[in-house]
Order: sequence, then C-alpha cells, then structure tokens
Amino acid sequence: MPALAVDAVAPVAHAFACDAARFPAPLLGPAVEAADKSDAAAWSADLSSALYNVDGWGAPYFFVNDAGDIAVRPHGAATLPGQEIDLAKVVAKAAGPRASGGLGLPLPLLVRFPDVLRHRVEALNAAFDYAVRSTGYGGRYQGVYPVKCNQDRHVVEDIVEFGEPFRFGLEAGSKPELLLAMSCLAARGNPDALLICNGYKDDDYVSLALMARTMGLNTVIVLEQVEELDIVVEASRRLGVRPVVGMRAKLRTKHAGHFGATSGEKGKFGLNAAQILSVVSKLKVLGMLDCLQLLHFHIGSQIPTTALLCDGVGEAAQIYCELARLGAAMSVIDVGGGLGIDYDGTHSAQTDMSVAYSLEEYAAAVVAAVGRVCDRKGVAHPIICSESGRALVSHHSVLVFEAFSASAPGLIDPATGYILDELTDECRADYRNLMAAAVRGDFETCALYADQLKRRCAEQFNEGVLGLEHLAAVDGLCEIVARAMGAAEPPRTYHINLSVFTSLPDIWAIGQMFPIIPIQRLGERPAVDGVLSDLTCDSDGKVQHFIGGRHSLPLHELPVHGTRGYYLGMFLGGAYQEALGGLHNLFGGPSVVRVSQSDGPHCFAVTRAAAGPSCADVLRAMQHEPEVMFQVLKQRADGATAAALARAFGAMPYLSFDPEAASMASGDSSCMSSDSEGSAAGVAEEDDDEWEFMRGLTV
Repeated sequence: MPALAVDAVAPVAHAFACDAARFPAPLLGPAVEAADKSDAAAWSADLSSALYNVDGWGAPYFFVNDAGDIAVRPHGAATLPGQEIDLAKVVAKAAGPRASGGLGLPLPLLVRFPDVLRHRVEALNAAFDYAVRSTGYGGRYQGVYPVKCNQDRHVVEDIVEFGEPFRFGLEAGSKPELLLAMSCLAARGNPDALLICNGYKDDDYVSLALMARTMGLNTVIVLEQVEELDIVVEASRRLGVRPVVGMRAKLRTKHAGHFGATSGEKGKFGLNAAQILSVVSKLKVLGMLDCLQLLHFHIGSQIPTTALLCDGVGEAAQIYCELARLGAAMSVIDVGGGLGIDYDGTHSAQTDMSVAYSLEEYAAAVVAAVGRVCDRKGVAHPIICSESGRALVSHHSVLVFEAFSASAPGLIDPATGYILDELTDECRADYRNLMAAAVRGDFETCALYADQLKRRCAEQFNEGVLGLEHLAAVDGLCEIVARAMGAAEPPRTYHINLSVFTSLPDIWAIGQMFPIIPIQRLGERPAVDGVLSDLTCDSDGKVQHFIGGRHSLPLHELPVHGTRGYYLGMFLGGAYQEALGGLHNLFGGPSVVRVSQSDGPHCFAVTRAAAGPSCADVLRAMQHEPEVMFQVLKQRADGATAAALARAFGAMPYLSFDPEAASMASGDSSCMSSDSEGSAAGVAEEDDDEWEFMRGLTV
C-alpha cells in the first residue's frame, strides 16, 4: 500500500490529539451531561412501551405505568386502576432486607400471579362458551390442563380450583403426573372433570388409571400404540373395572413449524387409519366397543393460523364420525394442544414466536369445524376438549433477575496517544497513514490501514517487540476509527445473575425467544444496546436474539452510585421452563413468591414465599452428601470458618450482594412494604436460622 504524505516531523501523540477532534465526542469520552438530560427529557414511558412492544405481547396483563415500571393487570382488561400491581414494588418487597419490611429473598426471583391464572382459565372457557352459544352447537366445551406444562403443585391446584365451575380437568403423560392429577382432582375437582391419560403406558400406568375410575374420577385411557390395547384389556379384567378408552389419531394434516414435529403421518405419536380400524375390530370382538368414547389428536404446539387448525380439526372430526358409524360410543373429541402464544407481539403466522388469531377466534374455529363435519355426517355434536396448557400458564409468572455488571464502552484513554508514540517505525507509519485518511474522510483507505496496523502490531506482540499496553491502545484506536466511519458499535455484554440452562432452557435448546425487558426506569431512554451473559462457564449461556428480530436489547446504563438494582424481567415463560431447567454448574431454581391482588394501598399481598434451592440442595440432587462434606471440612476449620462454611452450604448458588443494596435503585423505602406487611401465609416471622443451612449441621 503506498504511503500517504503526512508531516513526518509531528510526533504521533500530537497528531492523535489534533485528529481526535474529527471523531464524534461520545466515542472519545463520557457523553456531555447536558445532552443526556435533554435526551432523557424527550423520552417517556409510552415510548419505552412502543420500543419493547409491550402492548403487543403483554396485553391484557402487562403494561408500562406512569412511574416507568412494568405493572400487572391481574384481571386482564377488567382490572380497575386501583388493582394494578407494580412489579418493581413486588421485587422490592420480596428481595428487600427484612429490617426494611422486605422478605430477604435472594434473586433470581419467580413471581407468580394466581389472579392472572384464574383469568386465563375463565377466558378460555368463556371463549368456547360463546362459540358454542353463538353457533347453536349441540355439545359443550370441557377442557383439561396438561400438567407437563408446569407441574408446580400450586399451579395445578389453582387450575383445578378455578376450573371447577367449568368441569375443567387434567391431562397426565406419565405415572407421577397421573398420581398428582388423581390426588388433585379427588381433593378439589369437579366430579365430571376429565382425567385424560396420554403417553406411553405399561401395566402399572394402566392399573393406576383404572384405580382412578374406582375412586369416582372420570378417567379416559388414550391409546398411543396398538399394543396398549392388550394391556388395558388385561388390566381391566384383573381389576374388574370396565375402562373408558380413547385413541390418538395420527393425522395427515401437518404443522410445518418447529412445534409441528410430532404431527403428520410420520409423527411420534398416534395410530394411523389401519391401526384405528384394527383397534375397533378387536374391541368389537371383545364386546368392548362401547368403551371407545374419545378421539384425540395433536397438530402441534403454536398452531400459526386458524386455517391450519380448521384443516386438522376437520380431518379429526371425519375420523370421529367414522368411529361413531362403526358402532363406538363416541362422546368426546379432544383437539389436543396448539393454542398459541404471541411471544413477539406481531400477531402474525410468519414465525414460531407468534400466532395470527385471538383466543376467541381459536375457539370459534374449533367449534365451527367440528359442528360442520358432524352436521354433514348426521352425528351428534360431541363434547369438545382441548389441552391448552401453554395458553393457560405462560402469562401467570415473571422471572426477574439482576444485571450486576456490564462490559465497558470503547473509550480512548488520554494516555493512548503517548503509548502509540512508542510503536515501531512500521506501526507508526501505518498509524500516520490511518490518521491522514481519517482527516480526509477517506474511510475506505482508513479501514485498510486500520486492519494493517492491527495485524502488524499483533505480529510484533507475538515476537515480544510490543507490550500489552500497545495492543490495547491500537485496538481502542481502531474501534474509535471504525465507529467514526459509521460502523455500528458492538453490543455491550450485560452479566446477569442467572443460569440460562436452569431458568431459560428453551432459549438455549430450541432458540425460543421470550420478551425480556427492564422492569423499571422505562421513563428513561435506554442508551445501550446489550446482550445478556449468564453465570455459567459455558459459551452457550447467553441471550443474544430478542423478539422483533433484534440481535441486541435496548438497555440503560447500570447505576453508578455503588448500589445494585438493575432488574430485567422475562415474560410469558410460565410453561415448560421450570420443568425443563437443568443444573448446569449446579445453579438451581429461583426464589418464588406468590402475589395476589388485594384492596390495600399497595394493591398486592404476598401469600407465599420460598427461597430457591441452596448449594446443599443442588449438591444432594447429584448424589453428594452435604452433611458429610461439611463434617469433613469442619475438621480443618476453626469455629468462625466452620460457621461460614455452614452458611455457604445453606446459601443459594447465585451471586449474593449486600442486601441493603438489593433494594430498587430509587431507594424508596416505601416500596419495601405491601398489604401483607411481611406477614403473608408461609413467610411470616421466620427466624433467620430457618433461611440458612443449619438444619442438621452443628458447628
């Protein structure tokens, strides 16, 4: 490359000082404070709401309030202004120190809103009820919740309780799920509620299902394989219980997205046409054709359009009518899951992250498709069942976690020019040519010299000619030049006190995207583009793809006054994430609070709180014996060290900061109380020892 004519006498440091004025000031040092204030004044909570598309994915439950915080409408659109719950205040109550009225829970924190769950159950049933009444459909809707979506005891119990007026039941896919479904329905379920038994089955599974019938539960054993019929027949004879049987049909209608992998003729589950006829024939020979009463199918989760839905439901309804024609005592068509969630708020069918219909449109399409086929075939309208787990539980919980540090922006150190003056003659020539091209605005040549300078300096560093300071100075200079040339500043990395593998497993495993946004400071302009990096020692422990097609997330600068408190929330993650999470690096689950709307001044009450698994808990899950480990270490420790070891075993695995600094950045102590005033059921007045590992250990 030909050398450019520059003043060879001028020292490098002097040239740098003069030419630096050519670059935008924010790239060379801290932004001008007055400009920041003007910029902040031009921003608003409404602009943040639009930036993060909160109304798109959050309605009718989440919105940005006038304080710039994410708030929750626990009763959906019917929520009154005095019933809205400020999520930042909930976190302050849960994570704040006890001395200030908080509960002292470590983060990360999972916040459950049972009122939202109730509203989801009621809205689903209301949508189908309206579709049934408005079309003159002759049957009714009677749904079930597939417990695999979230097996948490309180979630399942809430759904059964909230669904009792609607005969709402449960679906199980394994023996432990069947046991919890039996127990929950027996304790608080409607006697007519369905208990759908899906999944692969052995004699123990089938026997449990038949025992449930003897207990008065409305149990239906759904055949996934032809061979399961023999197991059902044998177990029913042995126990003297006549079964109610369903079949899962393998439809030809296929969902093309990621979530449709279990649909179509080559799907994982179900019986094809020949196998269905084989089951019918065998039941007829055994005199048990009246036991066949339900047809089940599943197109796939996140069905994108009602057109695809109608194709699948219509095909299944044809099979249902054929089974009725063959003499089966058909009464229920189970349309499975597939009712989707609009994760990105686009209301479109272009990706797996959204759906192009509403809850009401979904229900109307199902009812119309079943009714149309049955009318044509002259078959009585069946009970319509759905297994809409994702749609029920996704909205009810929010995962809150803290960004505790961030990578520094690329800024030029004032001493950089003098360090560059120490470069070798070859590197100094590249530098002068680079600056001359920058002064002329010849950015193409500028880029060539920047690349050459970096490569030459790297070679000389490897030869021991240059030091680490020289490499850092050249890298910083080239970054500034690139930005002055119009290159986008690379996203900064925000380090979060969380494990992606434990709490956001679908992000890592299948590229799922959930809405992730700050839960406060939304009245301020987010001036940083960031990506998220978790605590694990794994390069996959990051979040760098966000809804809206973004490869970075608009974020705020972290607080600079020495306190923690920049909190982010992950929304719509109430389905699957808790059960699928692993223990990579032995990071366990989050702390959990259950928050209900109340009529007091703070609009909420914490009705249940529990710290997340301790270090001892996660060690025990991997077959270690924390008590023995402690005793071994105690032998080499004095009293104070042993006490510290005990506390370490009892603490959560996540980073722990000064509890006083865990309050919200506003420092508003009034946020540290709620209507529960720290006396909610299950959390009131525990001694500090109950929050530590000291159980069973002596120091």
